[in-house]
Formats: sequence, structure tokens, C-alpha cells
Amino acid sequence: MSEALSVTTSIQGSIAVICFNRPQKLNAFDQSQRQAFRDAAHKVNADESIRVVVLMGEGRAFSAGADLSEVMPDELDVEQGLIQEYKPALMAITQAPKPWISAVNGAAAGIGSAFAMACDLTVMAENAYLYQAFSAIGLIPDGGASWHLAQTVGRKRAFELIALGTKLGAQECLQLGLCNRVVAEDKLFDEAMLLANELANKAPLALRYAKEALNEAMQSNLSNTFNHEAKLQKICAESEDAKEGSRAFLAKRKAQFIGR
Repeated sequence: MSEALSVTTSIQGSIAVICFNRPQKLNAFDQSQRQAFRDAAHKVNADESIRVVVLMGEGRAFSAGADLSEVMPDELDVEQGLIQEYKPALMAITQAPKPWISAVNGAAAGIGSAFAMACDLTVMAENAYLYQAFSAIGLIPDGGASWHLAQTVGRKRAFELIALGTKLGAQECLQLGLCNRVVAEDKLFDEAMLLANELANKAPLALRYAKEALNEAMQSNLSNTFNHEAKLQKICAESEDAKEGSRAFLAKRKAQFIGR
């Protein structure tokens, strides 16, 4: 395991586990955690031996959001701070060439909820919840949280969650499509790793381009999405993995994918 001040990264076979590591602050983001996460995300995304990333929080929470006790300079430009420090971190998840799974325990609040929602799959503990805490302190959601909510639950429900600051429990998140599975708290890591191992045995190129196709579909029309799918399908169809998949299917054996 490699450790930074506020983020740890461990590698288990072809799976990387990135863990927010400020449990005494409920993994609220300060400058050190923002930087450490960007560095960790860059490393695991660039490592071709890693096929899946699991993101989780140490202690009682996934992340309580921004650390409001952090001393900020008087001349702080909030807009540029979000764009320069948080946007690269969150886009590292959504634009990663491999799937990310968020394993959420306790609170995923404020911009912490944006990190949970940015991942491709989410497993939540029974005690976990998403919380848009912004209206209570005169702010709006950031980190792309409003986009994720609107895309998933619809505009009216998203506005209700934002304006009223409703805590959304794990079971309701499951019903609304904001998570994929809900498990007992003590089974969270095991369930996330089980899902990660299942993905790790799939064809890496197929997962990469399925993710890219979905990203395109979320912001495009049917015609453009069709064309983009066709371009990505050509890449997959010409890969060694596609040939191996066909051979394995005909031979009734498990395919051995190599990511090429």
C-alpha cells in the first residue's frame, strides 16, 4: 500500500482501491486531499495493469464534502478553485479508460456526493446516504452534482433534493437509480470487491468504450450517438479480445481477455 497524507492506494491484482483517509474529518476535502486524490487517480488510470478502481472512505463516512474549517485566502476565487482543483479530479473518474466503483459508507455529502455519483457503479452500505448540504449554508451544489441528479432522478426531484437539503438514504438511492446495490455495512468492501473482480474479468476495451459511448449518449442525440457507437464498435471488433471472445464462445470456455 502506498500512502499520502490524506489518500491511500492499494493494489489487489488488477484492482486498485483508492481510499479517502481523513477519518477524523469524515474525509472532508482540504487542499492535501484534493491534491493527493488527483495524483492517485492519474496513476491508476495510466496503469494498464489495473482494470478497475474502487473508491471508498476510511472510517464513518465516504466524504462529508469540503472541509469548511480549512483556512482559505481572502482573495480566494471560488470559481477558479472549483475548476482548477476539483474538476480535474472528478473528470479523472468520468473520463477514465476503466470503470470506477464507489463504495459508500455513511455520508456522501456536498462535493463528496459528486465523487460518489461520478463513478460508473455505486455500492452503498445500509447506513449510507447522499446529501446536498449546500442550501443550509447559502450555496448550490457543485462538482457536477446538479448534472448527475438531474440526469438520474429528473429536474423536479433534483430541485427538491437540492432546495430542501433532503438526506437520501441507500434504499431510496437504489430505487431512484443513484446506486446499484445496497448491502450491510460490514459487507460493503467485500461486495465492492466482488463487483470489481467481476468487471476485471470482462474485456477491458469493451468496458472502456461502453463507458465512452454512454458518456456521449448522455449529452447527444440518437443520430450522433449511433455514429459514435459505430466508431467505437469498429475498434472493439478489430481487437484481439473480440477474436478471443468469439473463439471462447464457440469452444464453450471462459475467454482470456488481454485488453488489446
